[in-house]
Amino acid sequence: MPMILSTPRLSEPSFLSYARVGIVSTQRKKTAIFCSSHRLKGNGASLQSGCVLHRKENLSRRFLLFVLVSSGLSPTLPSSGKTKSKNPYDEKRLLEQNKRRQKENNAPEDFPNFIREGFEVKVVTSEDYRKSDSGLIYRDYEVGKGDCPKAGQQVTFHYIGYNESGRRIDSTYLQGAPARIRMGTNAVVPGFEEGIRAMRPGGKRRIIIPPELGPPVGPSTFFSSKQFEVFDIELLSIQNCQRRTIAFYSDVVCN
Repeated sequence: MPMILSTPRLSEPSFLSYARVGIVSTQRKKTAIFCSSHRLKGNGASLQSGCVLHRKENLSRRFLLFVLVSSGLSPTLPSSGKTKSKNPYDEKRLLEQNKRRQKENNAPEDFPNFIREGFEVKVVTSEDYRKSDSGLIYRDYEVGKGDCPKAGQQVTFHYIGYNESGRRIDSTYLQGAPARIRMGTNAVVPGFEEGIRAMRPGGKRRIIIPPELGPPVGPSTFFSSKQFEVFDIELLSIQNCQRRTIAFYSDVVCN
């Protein structure tokens, strides 16, 4: 009741508000007809007063509903409609479908499975995988030795990229030369740099990059939809870098 008192009166009601006002006025007419027809059959003032009281209660309730709806504070009403629940059979069917596609694409052993239903994706992995606070999922096959790369250093590595269906989308092994990037320069997507940042030379790791840590999507990019990406990475070496300036020329040299 205090909420109704503090609700300001609408000076210019919207089209939806006008429609509700029409509903209330129609209900008032119906209530008035109801009362007048029973007043003729009743016993005078007592029945008439009861009718007026009943009419006032109806008007109060409708006014309360009108104020709540028009101010965006509509009460929660029980819904009789059926809510869509996830069917375990559908998840099993989608999982088997993903496994079949991965087998056709010759996906590597222990490849993660993806149950995609609309915009919702469920990642199914073995217990050997770990998940970071950012959402990156990874598994170390070989830890490697030495220090992890730091910002400004250059890393040399091999990688193989896969999509959710296990199809290979890129590989430095097939290109015949490893890749090189400088850490901390946004040369790769955030999920890839996070995955390689915690590796050591000689280490081998598989990372699963969620869409929020992956590349941007859109008509101006190579990627048309938000999907998980899987990369098998082998870190070969880490090099220190320093800036070199000769006259008006400046560059970065990595040993």
